[in-house]
Amino acid sequence: MRNNLNKSLSLGSRKLLNSTWPFFLLLPLFFSCGKKPQENIQSVCSVNNRTCLEGKAIITITTNRGTITLELDGDSAPITSGNFLDLVNKGVYERTVFHRIIKTPFPFVIQGGDPLSKDPKTNKINYGRGTFIDPISGEVQFIPLEIKLKNENVPRYNQLINHPSELSELQLLHQRGSIAMARSQSLNSASAQFYIALKPLPELDGRFSVFGKIIKGLDVLDSLEEGDIILKTNLLKK
Repeated sequence: MRNNLNKSLSLGSRKLLNSTWPFFLLLPLFFSCGKKPQENIQSVCSVNNRTCLEGKAIITITTNRGTITLELDGDSAPITSGNFLDLVNKGVYERTVFHRIIKTPFPFVIQGGDPLSKDPKTNKINYGRGTFIDPISGEVQFIPLEIKLKNENVPRYNQLINHPSELSELQLLHQRGSIAMARSQSLNSASAQFYIALKPLPELDGRFSVFGKIIKGLDVLDSLEEGDIILKTNLLKK
């Protein structure tokens, strides 16, 4: 990790992230427009031309080791949840690999969802570098960093949250079982890859878009190993 994030991590966390987590690169970039009083979720989705999720949705991820049930939070992360649900409905995650699993020296995250990993011709060294390319437009589908504070009507976009007073107001935190979007150093670079926290990770709060949580199947999460596969994803309830 670099710059501000390095200062917030423990020495052990810094060494682990620096050596094994290249997808988590951060620079102190601030592109966000501030919250406007007249904004609401519908207007944000319309302006950004995004498919958003309103309210909650329940999905299942069936792996070769069992099934995980997730609740997506469209109230707090409408664009991120909507993007994830859209990819679920398109079958993008099916046959993808959990390519990065960090359990030692302490539990950290499980990362998957790279569309490249479902292609048997992809060299494993390239897992974690893929994005979702819209088959109609031929363009990569990116979504912005999306973080909501409890005292604000709509999420903030492409803005890191660093101040302690604002961190204490985050609507969604990195708890055990939280799901969030992986990205590169650009705040607008999340696409398809996601990660699930194996323990509370306050050092990542305000830096990545948390958009849901596991409500059933934490034992399956703990059993996953690198190379395990997502066999099927389903929308159960919306």
